[in-house]
Amino acid sequence: MSVEDIPGVLEIENVSFPTPWSESAFRYELQENPYASLFVAKTREQSTVIAFACVWIIDQEMKINNIAVRPEFRSRGVGARFLKFLLEYAGSQGCREVALEVRPSNDVALHLYRRSGFAPIGRRKHYYSDTHEDAIVMWRRIEPRPED
Repeated sequence: MSVEDIPGVLEIENVSFPTPWSESAFRYELQENPYASLFVAKTREQSTVIAFACVWIIDQEMKINNIAVRPEFRSRGVGARFLKFLLEYAGSQGCREVALEVRPSNDVALHLYRRSGFAPIGRRKHYYSDTHEDAIVMWRRIEPRPED
């Protein structure tokens, strides 16, 4: 992801979450946070951002902090392919586990994460400030990549 991608990312962010991240939050993650990696998926013409993710890698764990798909590209397998890419990236960076939080009301994301090998391991009470909804903490192991 580059600074030029932020407007497209914000379009997705603003329609995907009740309390969206700001432009400055994305800029901080992209330009200043040494643990952060940000990714976008674009149309074949490379003109439209259709998905994005912000992850942190600390030691051997990847934490998926923010991930979303443009609404008109949902239910087409984009999210599953993008998540698969993130898991492969985690393995390539030496990660052994991946964690994330998800709203209990986000049935589509819960289904995707379960299909992708994530399992619930706990709850964070009143995690989301907008609704005070809990967060389900999900986790999965990453298999070591064979040496090339």
